[in-house]
Amino acid sequence: MKFLNPLILSGLAVAVAAPALSAEVNIYSYRQPELVQPLFDEFTRETGIGVNVVFLKKGLIEKLQAEGRRSPADLVLTVDISRLQNIVDAGVTQPVDSAVLKANIPAEYRAADDQWFGLTARARVVYASKERVKDGEITTYEDLASDKWQGRICTRSGTNSYNLALTSAMIVHHGEAATKDWLLGLKSNLARRPQGNDRAQVKAIFAGECDIAIGNNYYMKKMLAKPEQRPWADAVRIVFPVFEGGGTHMNLAGVALTKAAPHKADAIKLMEWLSDTKAQEIYAEQNGEYPLKPGSKPSALVASWGEFNRDTIPLTEVAKLRPVSLRLVEEVNFDE
Repeated sequence: MKFLNPLILSGLAVAVAAPALSAEVNIYSYRQPELVQPLFDEFTRETGIGVNVVFLKKGLIEKLQAEGRRSPADLVLTVDISRLQNIVDAGVTQPVDSAVLKANIPAEYRAADDQWFGLTARARVVYASKERVKDGEITTYEDLASDKWQGRICTRSGTNSYNLALTSAMIVHHGEAATKDWLLGLKSNLARRPQGNDRAQVKAIFAGECDIAIGNNYYMKKMLAKPEQRPWADAVRIVFPVFEGGGTHMNLAGVALTKAAPHKADAIKLMEWLSDTKAQEIYAEQNGEYPLKPGSKPSALVASWGEFNRDTIPLTEVAKLRPVSLRLVEEVNFDE
């Protein structure tokens, strides 16, 4: 697999038209190269189909729109349901009617119109201090607004995509008014202004600035892998809260077929391969996330954090509510 500099995209556009490169798939990815390289290397080994990945930090939609039908990209790979839905809404993708994908990926993790498919899921969890929070002391997301947590919670910005998705899921479960009250309660319990990324919140627990924090589950794996961050991870346990009447909030990493897709057949073959058990488990092992195909297993480390019930609301509903969630976060001045 080759990772290509975006500056050579024009060269790629010419190269993919050559017959010698017909057995290739080109991907624009928001996922970091090291997270996907083992996956695509294995696909190439099994099929002989090459995979070229252009890693982009931003501007994926704008690039696809500017390239139009001449785009060399076959697939887009990204995280967060809202980002994935935004790509679809921009009109730069096409549906994939695949019985394999529909059999492998549960309905709540794929678009009803077949425009995108989830690959792995991540849980929005609570990181709790082992010293200052007892087992079973927090069980629901709603409880984060309880005054018993006053001055004890850390989180990143309320406008972050992961927190907006959690807020949108709260709206699905309880409605807009109740969610605004929840945001106000959560804000009143913050130990400091929202700042940093998910790992920074765990570091703050380690430093004694707060007792619980909201974050994605896979950051535990990332922290354990870095000697300087391992003490942060060792200071906390992962708790899987649920919505009252629901389960633990899940987001995803997903894939979509571009409208141009010069190597459509091979791109769909890759999508189907990614949805099957072997690839699901490679991807989950590499990223510390959860596979989506029923029967596929997470890594031993991830499994050691315990079992939980996933929320089953369709993520398309979560994506649609992002503008409402953003408005509520701004109305309560959550980050101030």
